[in-house]
Amino acid sequence: MRWTWIPEWQLAPERVSRQEVLPFPALNLVVEPDGVSLVGPSTRRSFRDLEGTGWAVGVLLRPAAVPVFTDDPGRLRDREIPFAAPDLQEAVAAAMGEADGGACRRERAASAAAHWLETHVPVSAADAALANRFEELIQADRALIRVDQAAAQLGVSVRTLQRLALRFVGLPPLVMIRRYRLQEAAERLRREPGTPIADIAAALGYADQAHLATAFKEVLGYTPSGYRRSAAEPAPRFAVEPAPRSAVEPIPRNSAVQPKD
Repeated sequence: MRWTWIPEWQLAPERVSRQEVLPFPALNLVVEPDGVSLVGPSTRRSFRDLEGTGWAVGVLLRPAAVPVFTDDPGRLRDREIPFAAPDLQEAVAAAMGEADGGACRRERAASAAAHWLETHVPVSAADAALANRFEELIQADRALIRVDQAAAQLGVSVRTLQRLALRFVGLPPLVMIRRYRLQEAAERLRREPGTPIADIAAALGYADQAHLATAFKEVLGYTPSGYRRSAAEPAPRFAVEPAPRSAVEPIPRNSAVQPKD
């Protein structure tokens, strides 16, 4: 697992809060009051309408864990399916149902999810560990924009990376690379309003500002400038976070966003 994310929400009757998100190229295991689900890798922005009172405890899975849950993650692209894990659901729900402070409840729920994974996910084999290293490399090296660059740094063939990415993530390696660069671009557009968009595009390996704009439009339905304007509003539609986060405001699957009323 990379991290645990835990949203909680309490909305007035008949109020609906739509949460939009740019997901990471990964799978999530999600526990909610009524069961457990496996959320596949997303190829586009997604949303969820929240209402009433609820919570979710999600685990962002690393590639090496994926074969425990599915032998074909590609079939789960842009899908969510039930996953039978009653013992996991019972342990997490018990922690979230405790009456003490929210931070303590969430910490115990995260520990319960981590313990369940420790007992159900075997030690990684060599190819699973390599898939994890590939993911780590994409995150760490912002100059990485091509699959052959990653293959050279890992000492394997491009074909090997293609096979590993499809087996352990369900997406082609180039899609994974581009999605992480897009995550970083979105973060910088939001956090650095004074930085020219062309400079951000160059820093993240895009050929020019137009290529960044095309990627943004395909995945988010926004131009970079439109995203920046939206992020500057009091309640931004998208706010990609680079690190794990727990909070009492509603935060949907895969990547933290700010609530949109």
